[in-house]
Amino acid sequence: AAGAGLAESLPRAGPLDGVFLHLRLWLRAGALLVKFFPLLLLYPLTYLAPSVSTLWLHLLLKATETSGPTYIKLGQWASTRRDLFSEAFCAQFSKLHVRVTPHPWAHTERFLRQAFGEDWGSILSFENREPVGSGCVAQVYKAYANTAFLETDSVQRLGRASCLPPVPDAGAVGGLRELFGYLGNGRKPPGNLADQSFLERLLLPKADLVGSNAGVSQAQVPGHQLEPGHLIPVAVKVLHPGLLAQVHMDLLLMKIGSRVLGLLPGIKWLSLPEIVEEFEKLMVQQIDLRYEAQNLEHFQVNFQNVKAVKFPTPLRPFVTREVLVETYEESVPVSSYQQAGIPVDLKRKIARLGINMLLKMIFVDNFVHADLHPGNILVQGADSLSSSREAQLQQADVCDTLVVAVPSSLCPLRLVLLDAGIVAELQASDLRNFRAVFMAVVMGQGQRVAELILHHARASECRDVEGFKTEMATLVTQARKNTITLEKLHVSSLLSSVFKLLMTHKVKLESNFASIVFAIMVLEGLGRSLDPKLDILEAARPFLLTGPVCPP
Repeated sequence: AAGAGLAESLPRAGPLDGVFLHLRLWLRAGALLVKFFPLLLLYPLTYLAPSVSTLWLHLLLKATETSGPTYIKLGQWASTRRDLFSEAFCAQFSKLHVRVTPHPWAHTERFLRQAFGEDWGSILSFENREPVGSGCVAQVYKAYANTAFLETDSVQRLGRASCLPPVPDAGAVGGLRELFGYLGNGRKPPGNLADQSFLERLLLPKADLVGSNAGVSQAQVPGHQLEPGHLIPVAVKVLHPGLLAQVHMDLLLMKIGSRVLGLLPGIKWLSLPEIVEEFEKLMVQQIDLRYEAQNLEHFQVNFQNVKAVKFPTPLRPFVTREVLVETYEESVPVSSYQQAGIPVDLKRKIARLGINMLLKMIFVDNFVHADLHPGNILVQGADSLSSSREAQLQQADVCDTLVVAVPSSLCPLRLVLLDAGIVAELQASDLRNFRAVFMAVVMGQGQRVAELILHHARASECRDVEGFKTEMATLVTQARKNTITLEKLHVSSLLSSVFKLLMTHKVKLESNFASIVFAIMVLEGLGRSLDPKLDILEAARPFLLTGPVCPP
């Protein structure tokens, strides 16, 4: 289906175009062969010494960086598949976040004209034609959008995103009721993840309010209604020109190459053609910005009653395949809080927020942001870092330029997540298995972990099943014995060891399963850099014991 979608998005070619396509295909294949074939020939030398292996990986990384967006994305994706590739490979390729030279403004203007017509200038206003960021797939500008052209649904989403929820009786409601709102009358029994008060306690305990005025009711806040004709700050994401044709060509070559490499001994168990198909689905979503808009809206629905987590709002009808216009979120990158001098209590709150947000995505929503590197996580509402009262006033929610005078103390501490183009969802059976595996790790049942993984593995050439179970049991049990308290257990280290074991015994996980495990490793690493005592297993316990929310 992904391949069909990509084919449909390409223009129909005539006979002459077909000749040029084949010529370009052969030239591209030749260029890639010159880069990667010598590395393939030198690969046996990596077994001679660790230093040779490190040098070879460095050369492979450089070759990948200069091979275009498809191969950069392939390297980034491969670094998350620790059940397939070595730890050294994944560590090296996890650094593959390349800042690409921006394409000229003329290309951006052409895309804007194609998307919104000749009169696009009355919709969007750019103060600066230089992008604020440029990745391997798209570049991003800061601009201002005229709200008169927005669809009603987008205006309503903006209103919801920029307001604290109404509080019927601020005096009678404590803690985060003012920030998290209610679910109406559809209450569930206490302890169920569908119960809003239970989720509040999981995501951000009562004591974690930022600012002394967090309990102020909505009646005391000036109007948050968006009025037509006003300009709001937006981020405009534009795909690079020629991207679609290049990705199509590269994927075709990858399919050919995967079939050839699949004939080599020792590689067949990887099912390389299947891996390329999985990667193709990911790339199709990356080069069609409508997928990202759809994912952002899905996340907003999932977190609509949780004000501690926020996503940019896609502004329809300004959403096309090549251009995505969304709200511009004035925030501070989470990496800024890893430095010395930041209050320990603030670091701890941010770390707990991040972990519980991910656990909710996994165990409550089954809809996980699969690209959670620190560059995609921002922080709002951390008033302790504001250097002046003026800065506090300007940090009010930028979704509504009419309320810039609202003190930022009314804004709760929250995380803002960007770049939702890649998500992971598990089938019902895989989700049950994932929950069971996680629970078995929490309980220290290593043999149970091995049995569950083998039962649900995508592919397996494990010839020593009992040996695999014994090694897994030893691994999990030893990890627990070596720790006096759970907070000393680094889950990311344990999972890394599990992945090594999977590779040794040739056990391949389902793609989304592996993506979610990797997301846990990344978030725990980030969380521990903020709070060394962060205990992800303890944080996960309520999510595991209460069971998922069942649809009505």
